[in-house]
Amino acid sequence: MAGANSEIDASKRILQRFQKALIHSGLLYIIIDLFCLLIPKLLFMTKYFFSVLLFIGFCAQGATVTGTIRSAKDGKALPFSSILLKGSTKGVSANSNGFYTLSLSAGSYILVCQFIGYTTEEKKITVGKDNIIIDFELNAREYDLKDVVVKSGGEDPAYAIIRKAIEKRAEHLTEIKEFSTEVYIKGQMQLRSFPKKFFGEKVDFEDGDTSKRKMLFLSETIAKYSVEVPNKKKIEVLSTKVSGRSDGFGFSNPQIISFYENTISMGRSLNPRGFISPLADNALNYYRYKFEGTFYEFGKEVSRVKVIPKRMYEPLFSGYINITENDWRIQSVDLMLLKQQQMQLLDTLVIQQQYVPAGDVWVIKNQVIYPSGKFFGFDFFGSFLQVYDKFNLTPAFKPKFFDNTILKYYDSSNKKTSAYWDSIRPLPLSIEEIKDYKKKDSLEVVRKDPRYLDSLDRIRNKFSLKGFLLTGQTISKQKYKTTITFQSLLTSLNYNTVEGGVLQYSPIVRKEFEGRRSFSITPSLRYGFANKHFNPSLSVNYIFGKKYIENLSFSGGRKVYQFNNAEPISENINSLYTLQSEYNYMKIYEANYFTIRYAKGIGNGVNISGDFQFQDRIPLENLADMTVWKNYPNRQFTPNYPTELTSTNMVRNQAATVTFGLTWRPGAKYIEYPDRKVNIGSRQPTFTASITQGINGLLGSDVDFTRWKIGVSDELNLKLAGRFNYNITVGGFLNAAKTFIPDYQHYLGNQTILSAAALNSFQLATYYRYSNTASFNATAHIEYHLNGLISNKIPGFRKLNWFFVTGANGLHIKNGTDYAEYFIGLENIFKIIRVDFVQGFEKAGAKPTGFRISIPLIR
Repeated sequence: MAGANSEIDASKRILQRFQKALIHSGLLYIIIDLFCLLIPKLLFMTKYFFSVLLFIGFCAQGATVTGTIRSAKDGKALPFSSILLKGSTKGVSANSNGFYTLSLSAGSYILVCQFIGYTTEEKKITVGKDNIIIDFELNAREYDLKDVVVKSGGEDPAYAIIRKAIEKRAEHLTEIKEFSTEVYIKGQMQLRSFPKKFFGEKVDFEDGDTSKRKMLFLSETIAKYSVEVPNKKKIEVLSTKVSGRSDGFGFSNPQIISFYENTISMGRSLNPRGFISPLADNALNYYRYKFEGTFYEFGKEVSRVKVIPKRMYEPLFSGYINITENDWRIQSVDLMLLKQQQMQLLDTLVIQQQYVPAGDVWVIKNQVIYPSGKFFGFDFFGSFLQVYDKFNLTPAFKPKFFDNTILKYYDSSNKKTSAYWDSIRPLPLSIEEIKDYKKKDSLEVVRKDPRYLDSLDRIRNKFSLKGFLLTGQTISKQKYKTTITFQSLLTSLNYNTVEGGVLQYSPIVRKEFEGRRSFSITPSLRYGFANKHFNPSLSVNYIFGKKYIENLSFSGGRKVYQFNNAEPISENINSLYTLQSEYNYMKIYEANYFTIRYAKGIGNGVNISGDFQFQDRIPLENLADMTVWKNYPNRQFTPNYPTELTSTNMVRNQAATVTFGLTWRPGAKYIEYPDRKVNIGSRQPTFTASITQGINGLLGSDVDFTRWKIGVSDELNLKLAGRFNYNITVGGFLNAAKTFIPDYQHYLGNQTILSAAALNSFQLATYYRYSNTASFNATAHIEYHLNGLISNKIPGFRKLNWFFVTGANGLHIKNGTDYAEYFIGLENIFKIIRVDFVQGFEKAGAKPTGFRISIPLIR
């Protein structure tokens, strides 16, 4: 028994040491204990042998090297400096305060410290078991100009360098055919100041801090980034975190800005045309260059070239680009964009990049983007850092590794501990970042407390007269993830010639669940004060789907429809035109109805849908006595039906219809979260197809028809030349044995000064003139957005940053009816307004003209 107990005790000790091995010494202790357990006769020799290995392994564990990188001249920290191990691409970056930390195994190393505009410094170190501090003080770089002689009127030497770099541009752009690398991404946005109120509402960040300096956003991500030219890429997010959001996913899409591209795309919101690279094929037409001198880096002579835009209000960079001698590669860049270079939203945008040699090529080591600007009193700035490491230039990608998922968040990638992040991030956090994490993480815990959520709801849910009258109001119950949204009285009250004054109130009750699941109920109560008709209805909508989004909805009751169920004119605009101008454009009928609809994404850019609808349609007539604000003796209201199509109102009828639809965008790309996939589009056109069948006899249905439609649309980025959008459809009726006006093929016309939806409407066509049941019809809508092309050449006008836009809309119907219109206009007026002059052409010879104004949220 004593022997058995001793064996149990020995086994316990071995298990305890096994656990310690997992935590501390890795496989060494595990191997020791396995041998001790299985080969007791060799216990002494084994323990002795592996103890020697353990001692060697302990000595090889190494230590942590830390330090601060500063300017030797004034002692200022040099943010995001690079620390490399000489002879490799491995290394770390300093944080925004110039502090770095680097874990190394025992041995001798040479640390290489770099910062753009400063001399590179090397220090040889020996790492043992103790942590060491290695600080760097870098001197501002002095450039050698002793061999350069520029004769009066002669060309600056920078032009010869730039020409050679331009000649090599295409080669350097694609010389790395494939690679994989690990990338650390950190993004932050801060406020320097902000207004007390915004559009009449108090600005409150609900953090208990009254200071003007705020960290708006802070996130970190570590990902594996794989690329295969020309256009395959995949990002696998290993870990990610967002300050104050334990379940959030941080900024995780690395964007290497390659100045070997002719045009640099920085997002449509900054400049839809993109910006011209200083090394573009035609760069000499846009830039002046000045040679600033040479220096040596990694044994290579490097030329520093100043980049100067030739003209203002062109999409151009200014700053410095450093080019290696003989092979003419980019060594580093320090470039800036200003508002005067047609940049929108921001005041300045600084881009800094550092490249390092990797064999015969150079690869990017880090990239920092610094945005800043002022917007409605909000003074903001930020930094978006990318640090690249562990480059593999000969990866062996598995077959089908590159698929339609370009960004994948692994399960638990946003659940990593603080200890994990402290051990893995390649640069230490700054003091303000540490404070922000602690503050917001604590606030998140507090905000999850039901008592706090209740108190917050009590504050937010207070009655607001402005919300009731003008803006609407939302009441929330956050601990249940439930909201009720009430529309404003202003948008609920309307007027038309059939019902008189109308009150339609449709509050939305929404409940959110885990993932993408949500459930909403919308009761709608509509009452006409003059005709005294009460029309109640109820809509229910459920969104779900683990991998791809699915949607199931049901609606039923009694409702007022426009004869074109797509509602070509809004009730608010119709009310104004009816009361002010004596035009009753909206034509309506009532219907007892129910609808059930299902839609689902099935992957590869394909979405399918199906719906069944039944309407018991009841015609309505104008009121005998109608109200107007201004009387026009030569005008009178038209009957409440499309007079372009019929001279009498529709008779009561029933219609049961079923519709199947398909949308396909080839090459669609996805972001894959642990619980869902999100379609983010592709570079290919979008194809749509639908067919609607009127089912005669079902539930007393009177209709009998088959209507089809096929479409293709796309937005083509022409870069500096602008953007070209189009939407083309063909359709018709395979069978039109029994139809009523709501069953016709309708088009979105427009008879008001406000623009109808672009690429889907005719700006001067009457609402029902071209509605038809022909066997074939076709439409084409095209728009060309110049996005600053031409307008940036007009003195004075170019300062407004307004852009020209032009295009055309066309319609053909088999019965011989044709209609076309073209337009030219200005957009980006005060960032949001667009004004067009439109000229129409009717087959009968009429040529209507008019102006159309587009303002967001007003239609």
